Amino acid sequence: MSPPTAEPRTSPPAADVRLFSGLRIVSLCTLASRVLGLARDMAMAALFGNGAALDAFTVAFRIPNLARRLFGEGALSAAFLPAFTRELEGAGRPAAWRLGTAMLVTLTWFLAAIVLAAEILLAIAWLAGARDGESALLVSLTALLLPYLVLICASALVSAILHALGHFTWPALLPVIMNVAWLLGLWGVWRGPLSDAGKMHAVAAVIVVSGMVQLAAPLPALRRLGFRFDGSWRAARGKVRAVARGMLPVLLGLSVTQLNTLADSLIAWGFAAPEGADAAGAASVWPLAAGTASALYFGQRMYQFPLGIFGVALGTVLFPLLARHAGRNRLDLLREDLTLGMRLVAFVGLPASLGLVLLAEPLTALFFQRGRFGAEDVRQTAAMIAAYGAAVWAYSGLMIAQRGFYAVGDRIAPLRAGLIAVVVNLALDFSLIRVLGGTGLAIATSLAAVLQVALTIRLLHGRIGGLHWRPLIATTIRTALACAAMTAAVLGSLVIVDAVADSSGIGRLVRVAGPLIAGIAAYFLAARLLRMEEPRLLLSGERGAGDES
Repeated sequence: MSPPTAEPRTSPPAADVRLFSGLRIVSLCTLASRVLGLARDMAMAALFGNGAALDAFTVAFRIPNLARRLFGEGALSAAFLPAFTRELEGAGRPAAWRLGTAMLVTLTWFLAAIVLAAEILLAIAWLAGARDGESALLVSLTALLLPYLVLICASALVSAILHALGHFTWPALLPVIMNVAWLLGLWGVWRGPLSDAGKMHAVAAVIVVSGMVQLAAPLPALRRLGFRFDGSWRAARGKVRAVARGMLPVLLGLSVTQLNTLADSLIAWGFAAPEGADAAGAASVWPLAAGTASALYFGQRMYQFPLGIFGVALGTVLFPLLARHAGRNRLDLLREDLTLGMRLVAFVGLPASLGLVLLAEPLTALFFQRGRFGAEDVRQTAAMIAAYGAAVWAYSGLMIAQRGFYAVGDRIAPLRAGLIAVVVNLALDFSLIRVLGGTGLAIATSLAAVLQVALTIRLLHGRIGGLHWRPLIATTIRTALACAAMTAAVLGSLVIVDAVADSSGIGRLVRVAGPLIAGIAAYFLAARLLRMEEPRLLLSGERGAGDES
């Protein structure tokens, strides 16, 4: 059956306007969280430098942080929200409260069992001999941080219920709570008498406490909205199993990038030379330099800054609109809004990628070069930022394309593309580290993301029909021209500021601010001269009469 046709929309429905308004709200909250997160990373770098202690912490924190990203950035909502909404609108609030309670209880007990089993395995590893050095620190930090997994996933489910009830403030603010607590913990141990390992354990304990606060803080708002914990939740266990069956492929599909970056960190930790090893002899045994895992972590944090502010926020607010179009069998509108999402990805993602590549070294020096984080750490981390940052546009586009599949109820096709990307990433990891060192791990993940988004869009074409390629290609070409102007402005500014700026903190700030301002001004001036519509779409959420999508 051919999809129904419709006249081009000259202005968005009220719901669409609210969604774009929601994009700005979520983006602002994410910006606050990312700024605080950047401040905490700067403090971590200054306090510990790139070394064994920070390597162990970043690897240990990957496990609960991976769970947070999987549950907090779409997978839980994609599987749970439709079921909760159906109960809310069809069977009424008591049935919805029953399902929400059943999900909370089941998820908490399931994750608690996993954490308990992991703690037992870590205890066995400790008794088997992992009691000294870097291995002991990794084991103890992992054991301390694992309970955070339960807390953050439960708070993510509470956030999903709040989203279904039309409340977005607390879910957007929860990451801010963790970053504030983390910074307070670093301030508390900054000049204390503890060793590096002791300070790391103190920071890990603060993170777990912040998880308790993240879970408790939104509960009063949830109660004010009418939600009540239902003691008869066992009656909804069948629906919980249905949600869980739907969640698994979504989790796997959305987790590919996180799994690839986790693999990067584990490989970096396992193949890095120990601190103090002879550099000449170490290369034949350990192909990666000490501190590679930490450099990867900082590189990932930097590329996730624009990705979270724009890519994740756009996917979050666009998904309900896509689902509504699919539910009404309006595949024409589904393709239209997917095209719009991809146009915005091109307009924001491409210059964001280019900016991270061009300014990787000045950004690293500005944010991290202090305390024990020296010039070699700057060089190592800047290479990671450039390698990961080059694919910000691909990570953002992937989030939009995947949600197109989930809107029409297809959870398997994006999973297939994701599994291919995982295999390719691992193959590239072990191929490139011997040639490019630790930077090869980041390049492998970026190349895998480009492959994954290309495969996902190709599969999406067969599922819903083609996107509106003419306006999308036109936007991409205009964006490329604007990026050329931006590149010239950034490189020219770098030449000027390098000649006048010193190595002080003010000098490092000038080396970033000058080229950044010049690049942004050149980009938007070029976009205006090229008559691009995307800036107005982002700022107002309105489509002009001649805006073809």
